[in-house]
Amino acid sequence: MRRLKTALIGTGFMGKVHTDAIRRLGYVDIVAVAASTIGEAQAFADSHGIPTATDDASTIFADPSLDAVHILTPNALHFPMAKAALLAGKNVICEKPLTVTSAEAAELLEIAENKKLAHCVEHNLRCYPVVQHIRRMRENGDLGDILIVQGTYSQDWLLYDTDWNWRVEASANGALRAMGDVGSHWMDTIQHLTGLPITAVCADLQTFHKTRKRPKGSVETFSGKTLQPTDYTSVPVTTEDFGAVLVHLGDRARGAFTVSQMSAGRKNNFAFEIFGSKCGVAWSQERPDELWIGHRNTPNQVIIKDPSLLDPRAAAYADLPGGHGEGYDDTHKQVFKRFYARVADPSAPVDYPTFADGLLGMRLLEKVLESATSRSWVNV
Repeated sequence: MRRLKTALIGTGFMGKVHTDAIRRLGYVDIVAVAASTIGEAQAFADSHGIPTATDDASTIFADPSLDAVHILTPNALHFPMAKAALLAGKNVICEKPLTVTSAEAAELLEIAENKKLAHCVEHNLRCYPVVQHIRRMRENGDLGDILIVQGTYSQDWLLYDTDWNWRVEASANGALRAMGDVGSHWMDTIQHLTGLPITAVCADLQTFHKTRKRPKGSVETFSGKTLQPTDYTSVPVTTEDFGAVLVHLGDRARGAFTVSQMSAGRKNNFAFEIFGSKCGVAWSQERPDELWIGHRNTPNQVIIKDPSLLDPRAAAYADLPGGHGEGYDDTHKQVFKRFYARVADPSAPVDYPTFADGLLGMRLLEKVLESATSRSWVNV
């Protein structure tokens, strides 16, 4: 495979994650990085050995040698940055949620398809090996007819009113915070695994901290726990800390999930259960190599990730043998591996989440907000 060139737009928490995962591919070079200030861009470039730093992303998009761009900005900037990159002929990976409205997502998808560019929304949580094994169990008929789904995505990093991140502000994040940030992952993964679309929602949202204390300086995601009271400014908050959603999947299946950024002790607990007419499965991101399989009339099982024992199509998402853990950072690598195979060869299969998935995700988020506002069931 020929060497490819890529660039990052954004230098926060996800900038570090993407940088590490890209370099593990071995054939993709990060040649430039952009941030909101030249100081931030240069500091990131210097610490990660990236040759070019800028506060003007348009100069990156104009580089004819560039193959792809990673959009890692706050959500409100996803649309203008991704659109500019696509119009410049670049293949694009964008963090989720894809945009802040479904109309924006639809426009990005149309541009990418018309220009025949590879496009990906970073729903990396599909890509744990045992999660992919669930997908193949369903396709093989091992689960039977899907009846019930349930689960949560619970975190505690915004538990206190002194906890702050750009996601708190609707102007940077969009109207939904916990739902947009982690609920989008839950809904994407459950549809990917069951093969069933979410067809109706009934949602309840709650903002526990109506006012939060914003640091006077910048704070990176999952940090900012050691500031002093004099370092804050109080601001009103409209985005939700917690959400609960009842869902219909397809014509028959039913389910429910919660999302929270204020669940003390839960650092990043993405968990789900899927129950079919033949068996059930359960998985938690905090124990990513373990898969529980439940049976009615025989003993239940817990299997541990071992590619030699997984469905071969799921084993392709594992790069290490059994007994060697693969976690969050590996899921990004698995997405990038498939995306860049498509960049290098447009005839390669599209086995990664695309802007079409991002558009569906935005439509679902809008329906969740509509349901919570009207306090009623809403069809998707």
